[in-house]
Amino acid sequence: MWSYKNVKVHWLGHDSVVLQGSKTVIIDPFKAKGNYKADVLLITHEHFDHLSEEDIVRFTTASTTIVAPRTCEAPLKKFKQEKKIVSPNSKVEVKGLVIEAVPAYNTNKFREPGAVFHPKEDGRVGYVVNLDGARFYHAGDTDHIPEMKSIDVDVAFLPVSGTYVMTADEAAASVKSLRTKYAVPMHIESIIGTLEDAASFKRLVGGLCSVEILEKE
Repeated sequence: MWSYKNVKVHWLGHDSVVLQGSKTVIIDPFKAKGNYKADVLLITHEHFDHLSEEDIVRFTTASTTIVAPRTCEAPLKKFKQEKKIVSPNSKVEVKGLVIEAVPAYNTNKFREPGAVFHPKEDGRVGYVVNLDGARFYHAGDTDHIPEMKSIDVDVAFLPVSGTYVMTADEAAASVKSLRTKYAVPMHIESIIGTLEDAASFKRLVGGLCSVEILEKE
C-alpha cells in the first residue's frame, strides 16, 4: 500500500488498482485478493484479464456503480448494478466523482500482420479519476499514443510489460508526453511482465517524475 495525499493506493496485481479515499474506486480486478468493496468499479475493456466476472462479484455490492466502455456492455448485462457506458474522450459523474474516459489502443502490437491487439476503433479506454483533490490516470491496455499529451495528473498507472501494451522504454517515453508527479508501473506479475520490467521503467524515467513500484497485495 502507498498513499498519495488522502488516498490509499493498493495494487492487487496485473492492472488491478484500488483507490481508497472518501470513495473506493477499483479498476480492472483480476485474480485479485482483498476485502475491498467498490463504490465505483471501472473496467477498461472486455478482455478476460480486465473484465473478470468472478472478481466483479467479489469486489462489488448492490450499490456499486460500474463504469465501462461499450465493448463491455454485453458481458456486463448479467450484473444488476447501475452501469455507466462511456466512450473515449467522455466524462461521467458517479457518486460525486468525475471520471474521464481516455483513449487506449495499440499502434505497434500485432496479433497478426495488420491487426493490432487493441484497435483504436473498438473504443477501449483508460481513466482519469478525480478523487479527494487528486487526479489518477489508469492507462488500461495501450501503447504510447498522441492523446497522452493532453493528460495532466498527479499519479499515472502505466503498463510496462510489452507484447500487448507498452514496453518499459515506451512507457518511459509516455511519461515525457503526459504530465504527472508520480508513475506506477503495472501489467506485470500476471500473464506477462516482471518486476524487472518495472525496475527498467524506473531507471528509464530517471528524474522525469517519481516512480513507485508497489508490492502486490
